[in-house]
Amino acid sequence: MKEERIYMDWNATAPLLPAARAACLSALDLAGNPSSVHGEGRKIRTLIENARRDVAALCGAQPASVIFTSGATEAANWVLTPDFRMGKTPLTIGRLYISAIEHPAIREGGRFGKDDISEIAVTSAGTIDLAALEAALAAHDRQSGLPMVAVMLANNETGIVQPIADVSRLVKAVGGLLVVDAVQAAGRLPLSIEDLGADFLIVSSHKIGGPKGGGALVARGEILMPAALIRGGGQEKGHRSGTENPAAIAGFGAAAQAAVDGLEQRIAAVSAMRDRLEAAMIAAAPDVIIHGRDIERIGNTCFFTLPGLKSETGQIAFDLEGVALSAGSACSSGKVGQSYVLSAMGHDPRHGALRISIGPSTTSAEIDRCADVFARIAARRRLSGAAA
Repeated sequence: MKEERIYMDWNATAPLLPAARAACLSALDLAGNPSSVHGEGRKIRTLIENARRDVAALCGAQPASVIFTSGATEAANWVLTPDFRMGKTPLTIGRLYISAIEHPAIREGGRFGKDDISEIAVTSAGTIDLAALEAALAAHDRQSGLPMVAVMLANNETGIVQPIADVSRLVKAVGGLLVVDAVQAAGRLPLSIEDLGADFLIVSSHKIGGPKGGGALVARGEILMPAALIRGGGQEKGHRSGTENPAAIAGFGAAAQAAVDGLEQRIAAVSAMRDRLEAAMIAAAPDVIIHGRDIERIGNTCFFTLPGLKSETGQIAFDLEGVALSAGSACSSGKVGQSYVLSAMGHDPRHGALRISIGPSTTSAEIDRCADVFARIAARRRLSGAAA
């Protein structure tokens, strides 16, 4: 009997949760526009506001500060702009500073011109170089406007957790704004916009088991906000016009609620499975390089290099064995190329790397089978002399 495939690419997208699916379907059955004042409109508006409350709870924020978008990429393009308002007063952001390992949605810089974006190096351990950031902020031209810094909380390839509290301290010392991409961290780390010291968080529905096509920009308050990216009828308090997508929002809310419930126990269980898999991988191939193994990572991610095995070859080999994993970010139109994250960390990207990312529904049997597949692929590499 042919074995069922196993899914180990949760950082690309998490499987849809049953509760999120049920919430989506329930929302689809409701008539009415959420902006209408009649009973049907009020009912679907209540659904949206309940989801807003659940997403806010996920982020340790106030519901009024959650603005729904079509996804994290839209949220990034909206908040990364020189054009802000403090209440009704215009506020200019003079330059955007990003780390060298940011997701492509951040690396593109939103509405900043390419000449107004500075890249900050990372250390060999994969964390932002705080000294380099401090020096860049010290040299910032205040006449151009305030500085904005955008840094991810957990890297999508390595899973390495960034020192956001330290970044916030440096940013606030010069009166700047801090945007934190929390897409991979949501549901895998406790989140609090206040504790992080962030002005804005970016979160995504489908990374936590909600439907694709949903996300949010979460602000610390309601006074300081970026200029609207999508203008029109004034929905989402005028910040994001266009009739809301109740099905995606309801599913996002259900997934956010599930992500908060039992978070600490889920983190421990998933981390234990990941660690068991890595121990088996090291036993099968002692030369395997697990990136970020000696630094804080989110507990579901294993980004590894098997010397002599190209990432595209390895991805195909695992796929043929029924294991779905990736060679890094899934947000580059399906391309399998050299990892700019590894390059930024000082590794030779030609060696390539593969990413295993698991989740709460990953089973011990799947971990064992993945370890067996890894061992067979490593053995074939040795027999072919590729490791020499």
